[in-house]
Amino acid sequence: MREGTFIGIDVSKGRLDVAVVPSGESFSVANEDSGFETLVARIRELNATLVLLEATGGLERRALGRLVTAGLPAMAVNPRNVRDFGRALGKLAKTDRLDAVILARFAEAVRPEWRPMPDEQTQQLHEHLTRRRQLVEMITAEKNRLLSVQDRGIRKQIKATIGWLEKQLNINEYDIDQAIKETPAWREKADLLKSVPGVGRVTVGTMLALLPELGMLTRKQIASLVGVAPFNRDSGTLRGRRSVWGGRASVRAVLYMAALVGTRFNPALRAMYLRLIAAGKRKKVAVVACARKLLTILNAILRTRTAWRSVEVTP
Repeated sequence: MREGTFIGIDVSKGRLDVAVVPSGESFSVANEDSGFETLVARIRELNATLVLLEATGGLERRALGRLVTAGLPAMAVNPRNVRDFGRALGKLAKTDRLDAVILARFAEAVRPEWRPMPDEQTQQLHEHLTRRRQLVEMITAEKNRLLSVQDRGIRKQIKATIGWLEKQLNINEYDIDQAIKETPAWREKADLLKSVPGVGRVTVGTMLALLPELGMLTRKQIASLVGVAPFNRDSGTLRGRRSVWGGRASVRAVLYMAALVGTRFNPALRAMYLRLIAAGKRKKVAVVACARKLLTILNAILRTRTAWRSVEVTP
């Protein structure tokens, strides 16, 4: 028998649906300050072992922040893992209350390792990086529209929009640089990471905001956490193609682009890339392998507090 009280909270824009396992109790509160006070009081009465919320792109942050500030064992988890768990239980229907129950049962059965919530500065840096990605996507979309439009008036409007977006992007990147410079711990790490050829502002900011574990885990653990560790697909005599998936997609995407740049300007990554291509590997596979190597290098650099010295860092 599993002991303890486990709570799942499904977050929507206006309401928090709460389920308690094993008692089966459920209730809901408003997703606002008054609701948070009620939620904290009820969870304290229940003496919860673990409280889980899904990472829903930001809606969960206020509630999670209030729970953590109150000293409660609350954390956000990957919604994909919870959905897969629900399917394994045969729960195919979807309602807010049912989602909360599945979260509570996931907490009871899996008991994910508790990770501290990012502090306010880290959350702000994360928001700056998210906004940068949005601006880049909008600029790309407008430039693509410009290619298919012939009307001069519309082209003028699109060019004006692109100009405004590019100004906003410059402001955003300045804010990212200032946030890192004004935080001594980040500034030291940023200087170490930037010493690696192929690693720039976006990669550094992403590592600081979205991968605080960098430098504290082994190379296998950090590769698995980011999602660049290849997984086997074998069954009986069948040997399937290895692939990477899961992990932190935002970190993986930025790491891939940094590795792509590194295959041109980083001697260690370029040598590895050319060796894999010569061995018959596909270009994308070779770049993913270089991304994993780059992650290993960055992890070793922060662990040893040693800058890049134009030679490969021993992981």
